[in-house]
Parts: sequence; structure tokens; C-alpha cells
Amino acid sequence: MNKVLLYIIGVLGMSALTLTSCEDMFGDFLDKQPSNELTEEQVFSDWETTRQFHFDTYNFLRHGARRINRSWLDAATDLAETSYASAGVRTSFNIGNYYGGGGYNELVATWEHYYRGIRKCNMLLNRIENVPQPVDLSDEKYAIDKLNYSSEARFLRAYFYWEMFLRYGPIPIVTDVLDPEGDLLTGYTTRPTTKEYVVDFVLTELSECEAGLLSYDDGFKSANAGRISMPMARALYSRIMLYMASDRYSSESGITWDEAAYAAKSFMDDYGTNYGLFQDADGKTAYTNSILRTPYSGQNNEVIFYRNDGTIGWGSISDDTPVGEGGNGGLCPSQNLIDMYDMVDGSSPFTTYDETGAPVYNGTSTPAVNAASGYDEATLWTNRDPRLAASVLYQGVEWGDDGIINVILGQRDNPIGNANATPTGYYVRKYIPETILGDNHSGSSYRNWIFIRYAEILLNYAEAMNEINGPSTEVYDALNAIRHRAGITGNVEDRAELTSSQTNMRNFIRKERSVEFAFEEHRFWDVRRWNVATKALSRDIYGVNIAADGTISRKVAQKRVFEDKMYLYPIPEAEVWKTDIENNPGW
Repeated sequence: MNKVLLYIIGVLGMSALTLTSCEDMFGDFLDKQPSNELTEEQVFSDWETTRQFHFDTYNFLRHGARRINRSWLDAATDLAETSYASAGVRTSFNIGNYYGGGGYNELVATWEHYYRGIRKCNMLLNRIENVPQPVDLSDEKYAIDKLNYSSEARFLRAYFYWEMFLRYGPIPIVTDVLDPEGDLLTGYTTRPTTKEYVVDFVLTELSECEAGLLSYDDGFKSANAGRISMPMARALYSRIMLYMASDRYSSESGITWDEAAYAAKSFMDDYGTNYGLFQDADGKTAYTNSILRTPYSGQNNEVIFYRNDGTIGWGSISDDTPVGEGGNGGLCPSQNLIDMYDMVDGSSPFTTYDETGAPVYNGTSTPAVNAASGYDEATLWTNRDPRLAASVLYQGVEWGDDGIINVILGQRDNPIGNANATPTGYYVRKYIPETILGDNHSGSSYRNWIFIRYAEILLNYAEAMNEINGPSTEVYDALNAIRHRAGITGNVEDRAELTSSQTNMRNFIRKERSVEFAFEEHRFWDVRRWNVATKALSRDIYGVNIAADGTISRKVAQKRVFEDKMYLYPIPEAEVWKTDIENNPGW
């Protein structure tokens, strides 16, 4: 941790990130004034500047769209490929170049980004009790606000440390406000164990801060939209418990599947009346709106923990829009992802799935077909899980201002000579608000970034319960709820290959997570916690070519590189050189 890492502008820690805040939408929450000319003493001698300082920390919650030099993290998995050659993941993760400049925002800048956010949390926690009470604030309100703000700071700090753990493993836990002009390294070069870092610190912080956070009712108010509330702490706790019970971490963490199941069930029991799966007229629309509609204006009760942003326009989606619409292609789903979607009747199009949740390819680009499903390679998008149409743009789909996706070579969305045209034969639909495309791309829309939604709680529970008892009613009910919401008609318990095998059900749940959470930054971490990342992320990325007569043929769209050492990022080189901190294995 160097001085640049820990020194925040003007000592205060005001964010220097170019992220969108919400001051134009929700009253005074996140309403900030520039305060980089104030000293620390000035900030914490006034309640209003303290409040502004605290709310600024929310800007350290990162948005996933185009974060890595205009590319998405899921384009570093088998779910997608980025079309343009300069994209961050394409010049770093995809070729095994973890020191590549294109991936800097993810591989290196993450370290500085979160340690800066952590320092802000530490400063607030260290100073808030001594901030003078304003004359217009009652004793009760003053006490409640202090408790809320300090609890929010503890949650945010725990979340930032969790995000660091996923990338770098256990790293030094700093809870003091270090002096940027002093010796920053004393006592902070030894790396803790996984148990010390995650179980003893992160999970303990989440448990202890929950009671001091806003209640659901207060947190759901539009004036507080996006602020951390009690359910968010419990939901994040559920996620981390699931990870700690998984293959990669269980022996070090000591967390069991029973404990992970209990964590998910406790959320369902205590907060299940407030949250649920978003419902709409049909499955495709319901699934689409579970992502795009907001809790505060769209009555979306599925979203639990999210980054609250303002409205966006064409400039925010142009990088990920089909070239025929005037976009740059961007995030292009793979045939690997398309192959994970079931049929609309709930049957599987292919015969066998592996431990990564993907169909078994056996050295070919086409898995063995389950003839009983009615799947036909010549019409491979017909009668599929409606989540496919809600997430992916494929040949013949209506899109944009009276447009139809046409990826035949030389046609609208695959013109000859356009280097940004899709390499896979697909474009992304999920997380791209279609309303922006109307009126010559002059529309606008909300697009908050979702960290946790209720579907995850159900899938956490299903996975843990299957690991405890194998296929069971609890597992079926959770999976059916998610699949039926999407418009799938069949029941999981009607598939004999799943009900008779814990292994098959495990692989099915992994497939289901990959489909449900495509492009939401789950797959990248799931394959790591399952200890199957090398298999999942080194396989070929498949795509399709569409001939002029409509004939579909599969192809290898991209070769990928993934070695075991890539389970973790390397500690940034500058930090290793200056501190002699132990780097991650293989780096």
C-alpha cells in the first residue's frame, strides 16, 4: 500500500472516480459538494460535511458494464467474447496476459480503488463519534444517524475487502487510518489465512453491522434508494457463506453446507415477505424487467443490493450495441452460453453436462443431442428457455428502431470490413435498455448495477441443500420458482436424470446459475469457487455462421488461455517491489 494508494485528495478521501452519482434523482442522498479543499479536521467538525464524506464512499461500488477498458468481466469467461480488438479482457484475460495494460482497471487498479474506499470507511468509523451534533437535529435522530452511518461504513468496508479477496486472496486487513506521510507498512505485510480474513473479519462485520443499518422500510424509501439496509447485509452474508462452503474454500474456512443453507434460509424467512422474483405478463418480459426496472420507480422487489445510478443514454450502450444499429458490437454472447439454455418445456437439449455446468463437447463444437427434447441444430433458437431471447440477440430477432438482427456475412449486422462485427454470431440484449434506441438514439433509461437479487438467494439455497441431501423437494421448489418465472413450463422433479443423481443435479444447478446470472459477474467467480476454472475458462469459445440460405454452422470463435495460477490475480508489481509482500502462487 503506497502513499498514492492511501492518500485521498486533500486528505479527505473524496472519490476521484468518474462515476455517476444520484444527486439528481433522490432528494439529498448522495448530494455532495466538492470538499477537497477542506482538511480532515474541518470535515469532521461539521455534521453536514461528515455526511457528505460518508455518502461519497458509495461511489466506490463499481458498475460492471464496460468497466475493463470498455469490456465486461463475463467476456473473460466462456459466456462471451468482446468484438473489438482493443477491449480490456481481450488483450489481458483471454490470452493469459495478467500484466497487460488493457486489463489494468480490473487487475491492478482494483487494489488501489478498494483500499482507498476502505480508508474512507476507517476514517468515518474513527471520527464519527466526535462530530458535533447540529442544533437542528434531535438527540434521537443524531444517535440513529451515527449508528446508521457507522454500520453502513462497516458493511461497505466488509464488501470492499470481500471483492479484494476474490481477486487477490487474503491480503492485509487495515482497520486503522494510516498516516499517508508516515510508515504505512508497519504491521501490514503479513497475509492472514482465509478463515482469519473471511470468517473472522468479513462475516463477523456483516453480522454485527446488520442491526444498526436502515430497516427494509426505511431503506426502500426513494430518498434512501441505494443506501445499505439490513437485508443487504444478510444477502451478502448468504453469498459469502455459500462460497466458503464450496470446494475451493471449505477446508480452510471450516464453513459447512448446512451453515450455507441456513444462511440462505434465514434471509428467506426474515425478509422473504419483502422480496421475491419479479413477475410480469410473460416470462421473457419478467426476466428482462427483473434487471432493468428499479426498486424505487419500477416496483422491482427482486433487487436487493445494487449500485444506484442515474439515467443513461446512447453513449452508455453504444459499445455493446449491434453494428447495424450504429454500435460497436462489444459484448457478444458465445454459443457455449446458448447451449446452456434448456427447452421451454424444461427438457434438456443435450444429453450430458459436466462439472462446469456446460454441455459435454467431447472435442467437437456440438454436444450430443437429446433427441427426446425436440432440439434441432437447424433451428437451434426455437422453443428454448425464454431467458435466451431476453439475454441474447440472434439472427432474425427484431431490435431497435424497426431493425431486425441480420448476421449473414455482408448484411446489416455483419458487414464486410467492419472489425467490430460480432465474432460469435450473437449480440447482447440483457442489460441494454431498448428504449434508448428510439427517436434516433435519443431515449434514456435507468440501468443500475445489481450486486444481489432474490434469484441468487434461491439458487444459493438450492445448491447448498443439494450438497447436503442430494435432490429434494427444497431443491426442486427453489429451481422451479426461478424457471417458471422465466416461462419454462416443465418441473425439475420430472427429469429422472436429475432426481436420481446428486452429481447430475449439481451440474444442473451450476448450469442454471450460469444462465440466470449471465453477464452479472457470477460465472467468473463461480467456476473458481467450484475449482473448475481451468476447465471452464481454457475451452474454446464457439460461435455460429449464418449462410445466405439461413443454414447455421458452428465455428471456433476464439481460443482461450487459462492456467491454474490465474485463479487469483497477481498482487500489483509495484506493491510487491516496495513492500516485499508475498505474491500469489505462480506469480
